[in-house]
Amino acid sequence: MEDITTSKTTERHKDNEQSVERGSNFKPDGAAHKSEEPELYSDSSISSMGDQPMRRIDTTTSKTTERHEVKSGASGSSDIRLNQYLQLHNNEKITHLFHRLHLGDGLHNTFKSADVLQINEYSFQSHESCVEKELIQTFIQKLLMMNYIARNINVKIRNEQEGIQLKDESDSCDKEGNIFDDAYNLSLSETGTSQSERIHSMDVQMAVFHCADGFLKQLMVTKLSQCQFALPLLVPDLVTQQIEFPLWTFRQISKSWKIRNTNNETISQTQPIYKAQTPMVFFFRFGSVSSSKSQLMNSLINDKHNTFFHRNCPGSSRSRVLMDGVVEIAWFCPSGSDDDKFTDCVAFCNLHGDAGGHEKQWKMLTEMASVNVLLLQQLDRNDRHAEKIQNLYKDSKPLICLLSGDTCAVNKMRECKYKIGLKDRNQSEVSEELMKAINDCLSKSFSAFRLEDVSKHSDIRVDEEDDEDCRKGRAAAQQMISLLKEKKLTEIKESFLPHQGKLWHQWSQKNKELHRPQGDEIEIVTSKKKTEMNTVRQQQHKLQICEFMKLFLKEIISNAEREKLFFLKYLTILLDEHTSADLCTLHYKYDKTWSNILKLKENNDKSEQFKAQGIKQLKAEQAELERISEDLQAATFGLEHIMRVIGQIYESCSSVKENKKDLPFHFSSLPSVAAKMMISGFPLELMDGDAAHVPLVWISAVLDELAQKLGDQTRVFVLSVLGIQSSGKSTMMNAMFGLQFAVSAGRCTRGAFMQLVKVSDEMKTQMNFDYILVVDTEGLRALELAGRSTRHHDNELATFVVGLANLTVINIFGENPSEMQDVLQIVVQAFMRMKKVKLDPICIFVHQNVSDITAGEKNMEGRRRLQETLDEMTKLAAEEEVCDAEHFSDVIRFDVQNDVKYFDQLWEGSPPMAPPNPKYCENVQKLKNTILSKASGCLTLSQFKRRVDDLWKALLNENFVFSFRNILEIAVYRRLETKYSDWTWKLRSAMLKTEEKFHNRIANGKNVVDELDLLAEMNKTNEVKASLVAFFEEDKDKEILSQWRARFETKIKDLHDDLIKKAKRRLDEVIQQKKARENLDAKKTVYENKLFCRSKELALQFKNNARNEQQMLNEFDSVWSGWIDELVNTPLVQNIDLWKDVTQILSENHELADLEERKQGKFYKQINCLGDYSGYIMLKRNVDLSDQDQTLEQASSDHKEEEDMPVKQKSNSKNVARQNESQNNDLLPEDHSSISVMIADVIEQTNKILARAQKANLGFHHSYIQEMTACVQEHINQFHNENKKCKLKKEFSLDLCLFVCDRAHDTFNTLHNEFKNANHPRIYLERQKPQYYSVFKNFCKGATTTTIFAKSIEDVKGNSGDADVWLKGFTETLRDELKFTGNSYVDLSEITDLDFLKNVLMEGLTPKISKLRIGFNTINGIKMEECRKKPDELLIDHFCQCCWVQCPFCGVTCTNTIANHPGDHSAPLHRNTGLAGMNYRDTTNLSIDICTSVVASDRSFYTDSPDNKVLWKEYRKAGGVFEKWSITSDLSELPYWKWFVCRFKKDLEKYYSKTFKGCGKIPSEWRKHTKARAIQSLEEYT
Repeated sequence: MEDITTSKTTERHKDNEQSVERGSNFKPDGAAHKSEEPELYSDSSISSMGDQPMRRIDTTTSKTTERHEVKSGASGSSDIRLNQYLQLHNNEKITHLFHRLHLGDGLHNTFKSADVLQINEYSFQSHESCVEKELIQTFIQKLLMMNYIARNINVKIRNEQEGIQLKDESDSCDKEGNIFDDAYNLSLSETGTSQSERIHSMDVQMAVFHCADGFLKQLMVTKLSQCQFALPLLVPDLVTQQIEFPLWTFRQISKSWKIRNTNNETISQTQPIYKAQTPMVFFFRFGSVSSSKSQLMNSLINDKHNTFFHRNCPGSSRSRVLMDGVVEIAWFCPSGSDDDKFTDCVAFCNLHGDAGGHEKQWKMLTEMASVNVLLLQQLDRNDRHAEKIQNLYKDSKPLICLLSGDTCAVNKMRECKYKIGLKDRNQSEVSEELMKAINDCLSKSFSAFRLEDVSKHSDIRVDEEDDEDCRKGRAAAQQMISLLKEKKLTEIKESFLPHQGKLWHQWSQKNKELHRPQGDEIEIVTSKKKTEMNTVRQQQHKLQICEFMKLFLKEIISNAEREKLFFLKYLTILLDEHTSADLCTLHYKYDKTWSNILKLKENNDKSEQFKAQGIKQLKAEQAELERISEDLQAATFGLEHIMRVIGQIYESCSSVKENKKDLPFHFSSLPSVAAKMMISGFPLELMDGDAAHVPLVWISAVLDELAQKLGDQTRVFVLSVLGIQSSGKSTMMNAMFGLQFAVSAGRCTRGAFMQLVKVSDEMKTQMNFDYILVVDTEGLRALELAGRSTRHHDNELATFVVGLANLTVINIFGENPSEMQDVLQIVVQAFMRMKKVKLDPICIFVHQNVSDITAGEKNMEGRRRLQETLDEMTKLAAEEEVCDAEHFSDVIRFDVQNDVKYFDQLWEGSPPMAPPNPKYCENVQKLKNTILSKASGCLTLSQFKRRVDDLWKALLNENFVFSFRNILEIAVYRRLETKYSDWTWKLRSAMLKTEEKFHNRIANGKNVVDELDLLAEMNKTNEVKASLVAFFEEDKDKEILSQWRARFETKIKDLHDDLIKKAKRRLDEVIQQKKARENLDAKKTVYENKLFCRSKELALQFKNNARNEQQMLNEFDSVWSGWIDELVNTPLVQNIDLWKDVTQILSENHELADLEERKQGKFYKQINCLGDYSGYIMLKRNVDLSDQDQTLEQASSDHKEEEDMPVKQKSNSKNVARQNESQNNDLLPEDHSSISVMIADVIEQTNKILARAQKANLGFHHSYIQEMTACVQEHINQFHNENKKCKLKKEFSLDLCLFVCDRAHDTFNTLHNEFKNANHPRIYLERQKPQYYSVFKNFCKGATTTTIFAKSIEDVKGNSGDADVWLKGFTETLRDELKFTGNSYVDLSEITDLDFLKNVLMEGLTPKISKLRIGFNTINGIKMEECRKKPDELLIDHFCQCCWVQCPFCGVTCTNTIANHPGDHSAPLHRNTGLAGMNYRDTTNLSIDICTSVVASDRSFYTDSPDNKVLWKEYRKAGGVFEKWSITSDLSELPYWKWFVCRFKKDLEKYYSKTFKGCGKIPSEWRKHTKARAIQSLEEYT
């Protein structure tokens, strides 16, 4: 015990003098077996080595060493007893440490990753100090945020301030103190308070490491690596002291570096660090030394960062407990620059403590090292480690000896054997010499070190081998990866994962087309698309599940949770390893090809001689770049692609309603697998970026499972992040929540992913939600994905994630937000257009890589400009979409003062060796606190599922704004559309004049018209072409316009050609009709005689068959059309559809949806007599109005209905009322009267157009419509030029155009009918139809009269009466039974043979009477009184006292069980509207539309009035019975009614006297439904 006391005293003395490294574990006689080396020396300590105090310290150290050597010669039994005592004493220190850290005994207190990743009270803390009990949580939180300050946390010492005050008081009592006495007393005081020694920072780190489970250890080591810290390589067990190699913790770490090849080209490499083969330099020491080994190593790796912790680091203390014997490893990764210290990746290992006391670690690493670096106080033959040192010197492996007590410079003793003195030396010089010595040793030859090889040593424990679940998971993952090795990487997905490939992409595209129907035959197109989609699903369902997927499904379903987690982690790791090399090669090729393209373009710009050859080469390089881009996409292969396949297996099975044969379990269990993965912390793909589609069925099923497992009332706060590619958004999310979204892994996975972050139980009540659902997205504007219509995809993705989230972080790299502004403009306009989806998002802007600490103050101007830009583009969008939004915050909540954040640059230095910037981490923490403080409006999982469903369906229906870069582009495009309308009007009007000329020529005898003749007369063509060229080349926005030039040039050319062809066809018809009329005039008498003879022949055919009037008419109609076709083969002039032509022409510069809305509203009908036009007027912005809450005005006049008012995103009723009142006060009576005058002028001008058309006698021509609409637009433009105060909304333009067209409707129809009647021989013959039918009817009656009334002839004959007498008697006897009218009596004077009449009547009536008797016998038992009320009425009264109201379209009965029930009528299953007799206008074609399908379309139907046209999707506006029905859009299958229509087609046609032809042709797919399937479908719906 005396030696022990001496040791303690000596140790305290050395600590006070700072002569040797601090904080050793307890050793006898002051042995320098320290757990924290005296790592690295500062320049000041080097310079002080020549001072007298330092020499005294060296002497003490030398004496201590001598005592140690003497003691080492003691007996072995004494050493054993001493070691036992020391081990017991060390265990007590460990126990005490864990107690101070509030970890219990530490050995049975296991941290799990789920425990530390949740949001808790420490998630809000950002300070750099804490009390001891908070050390662990504070360390973990900072480490998860990649803040290397985690190792420098200050501990608040209790009563620290009180102690200072006491000293101050004592000082005041003795004003004349003695420095020697005070210093001695203070030393005694510190000795007595050793229990208050600060906890060493590395003890905190290692305590967490020892207490963590495997997954948390891996996460922890991964974050340490991201912080550029050294990682635990060999760790002694706290109890058994057995050495453990934590190989599992290194599995997720990859390192990237750049090297120069022999051609001096920079080559990038990214490798999993456990696989990388690098040289390894091993640092260790024997005995106690005065220099810091760790600090010296830092100078080699990164002299600005403490990769290895040393005694001068903040957070160091005089004692540490858990680091002795630990080996740490770090890597130097070169950047490919000339100032790299090493030209290749080099590993550095550091053994903490005296290597002599840790022989197992020392031997292992000296054998594996490429270079050994030994740190000694001095070389001494009598040193107890002299033999070991000599053996190292004799070995062929390079050895560098660093001597703390030697002042010599570098000396090369032998080949690859160096000696370097450290005493009184400049640190930079020593570091430079050491670096050169190591490089020299490595240049000769070196043995490659690979981390995995450490596990081959038999005398250590490997964590992976020690864990059965880990071993099983690894084996299963390795088995799957082995299946991939024979395939080329770019072919793997196509071969192994076909479910998520071409078929899924085809289905996605067809689904988008299904939700964006076009044309008139919507039901046919819809049915066809559904059939095609079903076919794709069936093809998906038939695809075999490969062995790769079978292994995955087996592991994911059958194994225990922990083994499953190891399996998934290993699979992710091994897939990254398998793909990383090829992806690096592809990225290198991509960068090289892209550089070549830029050079070629630059040469092309500078040199005129380049042209032909250069352009050819440029195209070849661009084609190669596209191929590489496709290879990059194909080569990207991760766990998310496997989960895509599972999603598609589920969706295909759900569609086919049948399990896959090779699926080892029922498909319904698949969503549960994904839900469990999400709960375990894995991200799930929400939107497939490759297909640009959300697998809605799969996502809904997974969210249902989540709700079931977590509880349906589980509330989530949805946080999304959006940013340009490589702007650091995923890194920010990973730092904020400790997540592990893929970052800079050389991958280009597209889409959006969601991941759950749990809120701790104690924080749930404060935050009012249970989870944060983080939605991370691919980077927008990805270069490697260029050329794939990424703009549309980016805009769609941005709208989706912003609309989905409660709050979105808009991430911007640098200070310029222009790229994100473009995207946000589209998002805002899309939100305005999706009026039915209720959204209230919040956004925060984050500017990354803005290092100036005064950025916030300096960028006030930038923020002001940002606010102005966002507001201006919001106003522009509001004008387009008729919304009352005036500010960006009206659509997306945003406060420019508080919601714009500036982040320091991510790296503190230059990668790849730079650690994350602590300021950046602080910025992330502040942003996190801001986000959590704004967390409101949270959703249940069911509500979130509905939001996903509603938002995605709204996006499917939107196909306009996403194609544009920004709102300015949309505005320019609108202007182009207006110009295009002018060009088309010039062409159409020119063609009208040309046709008029040719009509006159035909009338004057010209019988042939050639297209060349028409082309020669079209003198406006060149003028339009010149105007088009000038517009695209001279307009102020010509750069924006250039992208559409080719398309509009093609449209003009197509229109021109179409006008020529149509004019040629019309003129040919006029020529044909002229010839037919001439022939008709010549053969008029012949036609009449033929028709007369045919009528007589037909009547004689029916002389023996009685026919009533309707039957005779039907018979005559059935042959009439055939006779006409035989006589006249000239086709009938088709009827016009004026509103169809109006729609086509107006849609050239107005959106079709807006046009249909104005048509259905019918507000245009009264536009000429309103008087008050406030609803159509928008005050211009330069008018002096209030700056606050200034919004677009709503229609306020009494005559306008609510539907006419713009739908608002957000509004305050008081503000709106104030705004309307303000606008009405600013408008003067003359403002309204000027509009009335303009409308009157328009009416006058259009009347002139109509008068001119009537004089032309050419019927209707669509150019008249365009001429009238052009007249309207001309007057509006003139009004805007003259009126500086207000502007007319686009609704006014539409309504006035519709008004003038509506006024012209009857005139145009009359013109067309007159032209048709006057110019077609068929019309003439049709007029003769009544005459020929009369002939036919008379003949029929003459042939059948004698047959009908002969039965009572005998009575008349006996009384010598005639046929008239018989008829009177016969009718008199039947007067009580039958009702006779005057028309019932016919002239029978022609009948003279009464016997013949009798025979005919008897023969005709006898069989009929017999048949009637038989029929009555079967119902003879029924009494009349029992049938007084119809049986069906009795049944209805008895059983069906419920709602019997029928759908006004298809006739289906309301399913409500209460008669006269409140609310809307509804039915779950509607049917074909043709079943109720509904037909297409102006045809006899029965409708095949189904209510639930057609109400989603932009088509229209007509009510009781031919002019009352209503949009299907706004059917309630038809009023009456229509507004009382609720018909929900539904594209699901209705097999029963489709089968019914096919089965009873003829019956329905006969019943309604209409046909399923033309527009009503039954789709062939309907005939595939069998009776059994039809019946089954009824059971499914009931």
